[in-house]
Amino acid sequence: MKISRVAEILEAKVLTGGDLLDCEVNSACGSDMMSDVLAYVKDQGILLTGLMNVQVIRTLLMMDMNCVVFVRGKVPAAGIVDFAEENGVAVLQTDLPMFESCGRLYAAGLGRADLESGPEREEV
Repeated sequence: MKISRVAEILEAKVLTGGDLLDCEVNSACGSDMMSDVLAYVKDQGILLTGLMNVQVIRTLLMMDMNCVVFVRGKVPAAGIVDFAEENGVAVLQTDLPMFESCGRLYAAGLGRADLESGPEREEV
C-alpha cells in the first residue's frame, strides 16, 4: 500500500514527506512506547503513535522506517517535523484515535508489523 493511500484511509494531513507518498509500506505498528518498537518490530512499515517528541523520529531512523502517523489529533512541534524532513521521514497527522486508525488500515489490507518473538498470548 502506498503512503498516499494510508493518508487517504486515515483522513490524514501530510505535514512533510510529500515526495514519499508513492513509497510502498507493507505493515503498520501502533505504539506509544518506543522501547517496544525497538524490541519487537523488525519489518519496515509505518508507525502510528501519540507520543510527541523527537525520539519518535530517531526510532524510525534506527528501524529503517520512513513514515509516522501521529494519532488522536496531536500535532507535532515544528522541531519534530523539521527533523523528520531533514531525515527523509514522512509525517502524517490524523484526528482518529489509535484503535480506529489501526483498524482502518487492517481492514484495507495492511498487515501488522512482523514482530520478533515476544510474550506468548493465551488463546481465549
